[in-house]
Amino acid sequence: MERTTLDLWVGMFVVGGLAALVILAFKVGNLSTYNVSQSYQLQANFSNIGGLKAQASIKSAGVLVGRVTGISLDTKQYEARVVMSIDSRYQFPKDTIGKILTSGLLGEQYIGLDPGGDTVMLKGGDEIKQTQSAVVLEDMIGKFLYNKAEGGK
Repeated sequence: MERTTLDLWVGMFVVGGLAALVILAFKVGNLSTYNVSQSYQLQANFSNIGGLKAQASIKSAGVLVGRVTGISLDTKQYEARVVMSIDSRYQFPKDTIGKILTSGLLGEQYIGLDPGGDTVMLKGGDEIKQTQSAVVLEDMIGKFLYNKAEGGK
C-alpha cells in the first residue's frame, strides 16, 4: 500500500514538472497567445536588425501590440524589410518611429514603437518611415577598442 502511494506522488510530481517545462518552452519560444485574425500589416526597413527573429514582440510603452511576421532583404536598398502584424485595437500615427530594442543587457530583441503626434493614422500595408536599427554589442566594443588604440598613439 505504501509503495503505490509513493508511486502516485512521484507520478504526479513528474506530470507537474513536464507541464511546467511545456509552459516554459512556450514562454521562451515567444509562442504565447496573440490574436492574429484581428490585425493589420505594417512594414519597415532597417539597415541592421541584429538578432531580430520572426514572431518577435512588438511593444509600445511596454505593452505587447503585435508580432513580427516576416523578415526579408530588400535587394533595391539592401536593407532588412520587416513585416509586422499589429493588433487592430491599437492605431499609430503616420510619424511613428520603429526601434529595434533589447530586453535587458543580452536579452531577446523586439521592436518598440514610439508614436508621434500626427493626426493621420497608419493603415494596413503602410510603411513606417522613421526607423532606428539594432545596436550590435560587438560593433560597440570594436569602436571602443579602436578609439582606445587611436588615443594611445
